[in-house]
Amino acid sequence: MKSKWNKKWKSSKRPSKQRKYRYNIPLHLGGSLLSVNLSKELRKKYGKRNIRVRKGDKVKLMRGQFKKKTGEVAKISIKHKRVYVSGIEIIKMDGNKVPYPLEPSNLMITELNLEDKKRKKSLERK
Repeated sequence: MKSKWNKKWKSSKRPSKQRKYRYNIPLHLGGSLLSVNLSKELRKKYGKRNIRVRKGDKVKLMRGQFKKKTGEVAKISIKHKRVYVSGIEIIKMDGNKVPYPLEPSNLMITELNLEDKKRKKSLERK
């Protein structure tokens, strides 16, 4: 078997190789897989189609069982490439409520968290 992850790898038609690439990507590059589409108003304002999601952003779910619900990003798992939104929970068999992990591609940012000066500056540059 070849090395786990190669930065020169471009693409493959085989889904298994695509999954392997995503699973074995280093953490410092894995954040690029956490980009989320912006709403139409934000696209027009900032001139960007998508941006990396951050804790505190307001998002709307576009796919799945929680479709059309909105909430604030509570936690992000870079290792698992999942986003946790406040108010989006599943109830386990024993009655406990557990935050539901969401795929970033199924979300849309409706309001940005601009407390970070660096993020605000990079958005206003465009």
